[in-house]
Amino acid sequence: MAQADEMSSSAADSVQCPVCLKDFSPTTINQHLDLCLLGGVGDRAASSMADSSEPPLKKPRVSGGSAPASPAVNKPGTGSFSLFHSNKLKPPQPAERCGLFHSKLSPVNNNKGQKRGAVQEADPEPAAGTDTVRSQTSGSVKAPPAPSLLTLNKPLADTLRPNTLDQYFGQSQVVGEQTLIRSLLDSQEIPSLILWGPPGCGKTTLAHIIASTSKKNGTARFVSLSATSTSTNEVREVIKQAQNELRLCKRKTIMFIDEIHRFNKSQQDTFLPHVECGTVTLIGATTENPSFQVNAALLSRCRVLVLERLSVEAMGSILDRAVATLRIRVLGRELSNPEDQDQSDGHEPKISIEQKALDTIAYLCDGDARTGLNSLQLAVQAQVSLTRSSPSAQNGSAPEIVVTEEHVKEGLQRSHILYDKAGEEHYNSISALHKSMRGSQENASLYWLGRMLEGGEDPLYVARRLVRFASEDVGMADPSALPQAVSAFQACHFIGMPECEVILAQCVVYLARAAKSVEIYKAYSNVKACLRNHKGPLPPVPLHLRNAPTRLMKQLGYAKGYKYNPAFGNPVEQEYLPEELKGIDFFTWTPSDS
Repeated sequence: MAQADEMSSSAADSVQCPVCLKDFSPTTINQHLDLCLLGGVGDRAASSMADSSEPPLKKPRVSGGSAPASPAVNKPGTGSFSLFHSNKLKPPQPAERCGLFHSKLSPVNNNKGQKRGAVQEADPEPAAGTDTVRSQTSGSVKAPPAPSLLTLNKPLADTLRPNTLDQYFGQSQVVGEQTLIRSLLDSQEIPSLILWGPPGCGKTTLAHIIASTSKKNGTARFVSLSATSTSTNEVREVIKQAQNELRLCKRKTIMFIDEIHRFNKSQQDTFLPHVECGTVTLIGATTENPSFQVNAALLSRCRVLVLERLSVEAMGSILDRAVATLRIRVLGRELSNPEDQDQSDGHEPKISIEQKALDTIAYLCDGDARTGLNSLQLAVQAQVSLTRSSPSAQNGSAPEIVVTEEHVKEGLQRSHILYDKAGEEHYNSISALHKSMRGSQENASLYWLGRMLEGGEDPLYVARRLVRFASEDVGMADPSALPQAVSAFQACHFIGMPECEVILAQCVVYLARAAKSVEIYKAYSNVKACLRNHKGPLPPVPLHLRNAPTRLMKQLGYAKGYKYNPAFGNPVEQEYLPEELKGIDFFTWTPSDS
């Protein structure tokens, strides 16, 4: 009887291995687990991927190693770890890849109520049943009716984001057929990159194309973060996960950081050792000049790709792909696919758009694909809403909708001008204005002034720069230029925008037409160079130039020999410079390099 009780107690205390699902005693489970995990876990993970398409259940971490557990831990009825308590009713699910070692940031099967934070493993492939129309390959995919897509709450620019380089228009100088980066992307030898360009030029799209290709080939894991909402601890957690992924599964990790310039210098230092040793491949996207916003050490470990604003031709191709995918007919253009003629089920309206309307979007969006696509969506949505509320639509008929140039202009209101008052365009534009006035090009000067004011620049900032220009570049060639610029500044301060714009325009034209002289600017620059290059202590002020308000100072020789100029009818010969600088002419003097 005692022997039977002992056997039943032993069976109740057995622990099930989460890998091979066999039962072991609490005293031997640790030793077995080490052997089981190290021996063939990759093969079992690969076979589980083929057998099951479901994501793995989230498993707790295994703390501790292969060291034997203490007697207090191995007491009967407690087990070695709570992870290994027998639960034969719910055996562990097979892991996907090396799912046992995935950190708490890995995706799980049921994540309701789970806090994911700002870090997520990107899934660029559209899931089954979604309303996206992204092409899985370079071939075309039949899209649902256009109204069902254009009435979504999701922006059209994100819905139609391409997944292959064949659908990526523009930036041929960076990812063209014969470029180095294109060959590296095709061979999946992806270096660390900094993507620098204006909004809507395709930085995030290029990163997602890399993610889509890497996921399809299984060569790398892709993690997407945003510097606006990610903490340093979350970055360290992803890096730790990347180290485990590389060590256990021999798979690289590509980390995409959007708006990387939002990280300060110390936060950017977190990436340095891991980018250096290849633990992660960093792809950072920024609209700011990386020379000023990215650490020099991190910049030297990455290749900077400069993406330009999209040309009108590239924007036309993007809009053509959008209307073709949404099956919107372009008036005056032959249909490439006759099946697209019938795009309505009898209840939804048939949508057409003028070619001139597409051209207007391409010209007015200023090379921003996001603005162009979302403007197209806004114009079509507005016409669809008006048509559905019309009496003809309520009677059950399917009216036709024609989107015209006027509809597009009404949605855009005005040209989308790329201008950042605190960024690269701010300094580029004021430099262009300054150099245009210096070159006496009044038309160019007015153009750059308009670019700045229409982009939202502070008029007082422009006025201050004009005051500086009046002295630096006009100088003594036209002494009236400085009062003109100061008066323009005061007028802008009095009345503000938009009334002061014509005052600034008048001042800009005056300065552009004025004669130019930089002798004052150069002479004072020579004075500064003379002071910087002087060896030893600076020479004292000559005694005859000093005031002598006290008797002691007069006894010391202050003001002795000074000739009061108004007391003489002719020019006075008198030295005003220190003895060391006697006879120097700063207007012609050239500082020495020594």
